[in-house]
Amino acid sequence: MPTPTPAARIDTVRRFNRFYTRQIGVLQEHLLASPFSLTEARVLYELARHDDTTARALGTELQLDAGYLSRILDTFRTRGLLERAPSATDGRQRLLRLTRRGRQAFATIDGQSTRSVRALLRPLADEAQARLIDSMRTIEATLDAQQPTPPAYVLRSPRPGDMGWVVQRHGAIYAREYAWDATFEALVAEIVAKFIRQFDPKHERCWIAERDGLNVGCVFLVRKTRTVGQLRLLLVEPSARGLGIGARLVEECSRFARRVGYRRIVLWTNSVLHAARRIYEAAGYRLTEEDRHHSFGKHLVGQNWELNL
Repeated sequence: MPTPTPAARIDTVRRFNRFYTRQIGVLQEHLLASPFSLTEARVLYELARHDDTTARALGTELQLDAGYLSRILDTFRTRGLLERAPSATDGRQRLLRLTRRGRQAFATIDGQSTRSVRALLRPLADEAQARLIDSMRTIEATLDAQQPTPPAYVLRSPRPGDMGWVVQRHGAIYAREYAWDATFEALVAEIVAKFIRQFDPKHERCWIAERDGLNVGCVFLVRKTRTVGQLRLLLVEPSARGLGIGARLVEECSRFARRVGYRRIVLWTNSVLHAARRIYEAAGYRLTEEDRHHSFGKHLVGQNWELNL
């Protein structure tokens, strides 16, 4: 027999539901000041997502009563948003597709939804946004037995403001996870400043990992000598770990280094950074030297690693 769910947990879920529906405006008669109810907007979204679909497929996807869905589709047809066409493979099926007016209606409500969410997130700092998005993913993954694949991330070149983010996130994360003091953040700031001032576009790169519009990782490859590149400032946000972003960033450094003619990549790290060391080892780096030092308010063991290309 399953364990009974405590009443306090049920109350918490119900309280969250009331809070969130109020936040996103579901309690209004029409969604986002549009002429559509929440259910109608959801049906419109599914129709826009498929070039052709059927009423049965829509009902299965949305778990809607067939009669209720039929009335919504009839309303859409009356308003000139939807058209039906016979299936080329099954004469019993009618394919549903949005008309030009229907796609315009969807584009309007989709834009309104984007602006509404942007307004919801705008007052929050990047770290708070990342926590919120991570919590939403946790709710989705926990309640969905299918365990969907996590949303993709992209690697891109830095934009204005990204370098400040690199410095701030290194300082904040290393202080929280390793209790390193502000001298580490100062070191990162010096590395970033040198990269900006002396940037060699033919032989140096910075990659920013972005997910759901938020920065979640970074790495730099800088020129040490004519034949040696140096990997620096590898970082992955806690909310994005486990997705392979760190390994991908290191791989991009190796690919770029080979392309520009480096024969070797070197890097310096510390023994306490276990996750980073595992990434370097998996990429083929080998440990060449260790030395004890006192830095960032801690007794540490520094390590030099290198990769022959």
